[in-house]
Amino acid sequence: MKMFFLIIMGAYLAGNIYIFVRLMQLISNFALGWKIVISSLFWALALLLMISMFLRDIPLPTAITKAMFNLGSIWMVFTLYMVLLLLVFDIAKIFIPSMQWGFLYAFGLTALVLSYGYYNYRHPKIEHIDITLDKYFDEGEVRIAAISDVHLGNGTDKQALQRYVDMINAQKPDLILISGDLIDNSITPVKQQRMEEELSELQAPMGIYMAAGNHEYISRIEQCEEFLQNTPIILLRDSVVTLPCGIQIVGRDDLSNRRRKSLEKLLGRVESNKPIIVLDHQPYKLAETDATGVDMQLSGHTHRGQVWPLSLLTDYIYEQSHGYRKWQHTHIYVSSGLSLWGPPFRIGTNSELAIINIKSATKP
Repeated sequence: MKMFFLIIMGAYLAGNIYIFVRLMQLISNFALGWKIVISSLFWALALLLMISMFLRDIPLPTAITKAMFNLGSIWMVFTLYMVLLLLVFDIAKIFIPSMQWGFLYAFGLTALVLSYGYYNYRHPKIEHIDITLDKYFDEGEVRIAAISDVHLGNGTDKQALQRYVDMINAQKPDLILISGDLIDNSITPVKQQRMEEELSELQAPMGIYMAAGNHEYISRIEQCEEFLQNTPIILLRDSVVTLPCGIQIVGRDDLSNRRRKSLEKLLGRVESNKPIIVLDHQPYKLAETDATGVDMQLSGHTHRGQVWPLSLLTDYIYEQSHGYRKWQHTHIYVSSGLSLWGPPFRIGTNSELAIINIKSATKP
């Protein structure tokens, strides 16, 4: 993981160096003072996200931490698309020498792409999935709101959370299941904004259950667990709950916990003739899950890359990077996330809330 992080950071810095060199060429006739100002501003923005990550647990004013995180994450996606488009125009210049304003063309197109991505992010999709299980349960039909990757903190703030709560409640779910990463990089801004107030407005008569994600560990899992005790959300860490209707929910701890229990061991606590729903944040080893014969698994984590072309990478890495699929035995849904991490853009992917209507098999 550390090597992967270093590779990403190296690529990010290399991309910024490329943009910076091309920017300096564009302003080569500017006065030295202006060059210094522009250079300083450029590198302040380029390094802002990393600085905000290092300062994430320091109780700075919310306005400052939020501005640092948002500007830094926006710059990250700006870098991605600016590099891609600059490469296109720089290659085109080889064949069309008269193309002198490639930097400005790339900048303008990047701004348009990011504007679209922001609009798309602010308008989550509602996915409706109907599933009939092979096992009987008393209610006959249960309406589940399946969400993941809300990433509460400096990116998804109190106001955004209120929109999501209203959106979820409007669907009138019987049951809310959260597949991890409710919290982002630190619990500090969540507490500062008193987000337990909005979370306490969630309405689901059959309960609200959650599995931990890797970001709960980044945010310190014990602090997240303590915070959730002030909300109606029940965190399941390698534990099982059985609803009055007979549906059994298995909440797996995240892979960040290297000592988490195996699925087979957790399934030793359930009744195999009753429906089993597994919450597991990271969608790895899905074929093994299917082989256990559980009825449904809900996951998240991938964001489906969040922005193109990273979606191509997640589609390659994961057996199922997004959406619903019926495996041989198990119905598996991998959410691309109700919100997102970092940059507020959805390009080639969608933020989504899944409403899953599960129907019981005929009573034996």
